[in-house]
Amino acid sequence: MLHWNKRLQRAGLSLAWVAMAVGAAPAALAMSEQEADAAVARLIKSAEYKALSDLLDKDHDNIVEQNIQLQQIPAPPFGEEKKAKAFAALMKEAGLDAKIDEEGNVLALWEGTGKRKDVHAVIAHIDTVFPLEQDLTIRREGTRILAPGIADDTRGLVALLAYVRAMKQAGIQTEENLLFVGSVGEEGLGDLRGVKHLFGKGEYKDRITSAIIVDGSNPEQVTLEGPGSKRYEVHFKGPGGHSYRAFGMVNPMYALGNAMAEFGKVEAPKGTTYSVGVVGGGTSVNAIPGDAWMLVDMRSTSMKDLASVEQQFLGIIKAAADQENKARNTKTGPIALDYKLVGDRPPGQTAEDHRLAQIALAATRAQGWKGRPNSSSTDGNIPMSMNIPTVGIGAGVGDHAHSAEKEYLDVEKGQSLRALHRPLLTILDAAKVQLR
Repeated sequence: MLHWNKRLQRAGLSLAWVAMAVGAAPAALAMSEQEADAAVARLIKSAEYKALSDLLDKDHDNIVEQNIQLQQIPAPPFGEEKKAKAFAALMKEAGLDAKIDEEGNVLALWEGTGKRKDVHAVIAHIDTVFPLEQDLTIRREGTRILAPGIADDTRGLVALLAYVRAMKQAGIQTEENLLFVGSVGEEGLGDLRGVKHLFGKGEYKDRITSAIIVDGSNPEQVTLEGPGSKRYEVHFKGPGGHSYRAFGMVNPMYALGNAMAEFGKVEAPKGTTYSVGVVGGGTSVNAIPGDAWMLVDMRSTSMKDLASVEQQFLGIIKAAADQENKARNTKTGPIALDYKLVGDRPPGQTAEDHRLAQIALAATRAQGWKGRPNSSSTDGNIPMSMNIPTVGIGAGVGDHAHSAEKEYLDVEKGQSLRALHRPLLTILDAAKVQLR
């Protein structure tokens, strides 16, 4: 896996610098709220935008059908291939040639009329948090569709398809290039592998000048900050034995339990979180287990604070193993601690006064929502950490992402279309749509 400190250093940056950098955009790229509102208003009044709006309106039923079509394909991290192929086929039908790169991302290039090689990446992720065996049956409650992955981020994928279809049909021309991307590995232990490849090793790695992440279902929010995270898989291993005859020998479960209890006492600075998300181990109620394990997530908008919590955590698990070895019998073997880093996401942010951020917020206001900056870990962490202007802006209205029972997408046509227009306006401005 690419080492991100080295990658950023080659770009003249460091993770620590990026994590601490809080300030304004360069003057040439800065924009006021009033200027952004005026720019979005000009777009909305244009014949090009009105044509796109009409086409999306007519296409809405098809957009919903494609949303369900793609949602029905299981796509956990590292299991996205079938859904990626389906998305690539639909992108070709929409009017752009699409290919799948070495990591599994789907790439489709929209060529602008200018001669620049730079591209603006428009990214939605293919994977969901749900396992291959997850029941993906949909339910309907009024205008809401409830199903695992219906919103996060299948809605983003179908939005990209809808934009390409409408832009092709309307004969839209842009001065600058757009790279539409269906990324892999955004969720969980996927560890942003798709965008790490895209920005670090892919064929467009040196050409991407901004990123628009079409992800999220809260139409008020525009993501301008991505907290960094560290994720660990931790195993306490012991000899194991019969719960009665071997009583008194070291027990991995006690070491695990003590580690979790002590970790829960750590004081988290503002903007920093931690959680034990998954635990496991043991084979029977009447057996001392040979292994007890947990998956741990730590996040922070500050690299310094994240490193502090991480060091406390590592100290706690080492102490828990030592304490169990001192508390019980080690004649048949001690508790051995085995841990590995399974997730490493750098933090990053985009200045709120940057043109890209201001346009995304203005586009949100133009569609009737307040528009407020948000902090969330997404595909945007990688470009943000590299100081590439990036925003996250969803194309749908929904809630309860990651809940198999409660996740929903509201497809009431009026607000559904308004939500689709938020990223569209942001994309058109970034690519410098040519207006008559």
